[in-house]
Amino acid sequence: VNQVANLTLVSSASDMVSTAYASAKESHPYIRSVCDAAEKGVKSVTEATASCVQPVLTTLEPHVAAASEYASKGLDKLGEKLPLLQKPVDQIISETKELVSSKVADAKDAVSS
Repeated sequence: VNQVANLTLVSSASDMVSTAYASAKESHPYIRSVCDAAEKGVKSVTEATASCVQPVLTTLEPHVAAASEYASKGLDKLGEKLPLLQKPVDQIISETKELVSSKVADAKDAVSS
């Protein structure tokens, strides 16, 4: 999970969502009250679940470690094959806009000629 969260694409997308969420909470009092209530509910459920799940996680720890290592190797290979994962969202959007504009310009040129 940490490896996925540290991918540039994922972390920049997370930052964008977090900023939008905070901005929405600040701008709209009704949204703020609903979000605050939801956050409290999630926190309570998380705390209650953590204490119940801990014994199971301790038992499964060797299996989780093996799965984690396998997943980590897979993510490394995926990162090599998809360099897009190492770019921030803003850069991907900008490059996509440039590519689309270029293709549209090429199409206009082809039609006009």
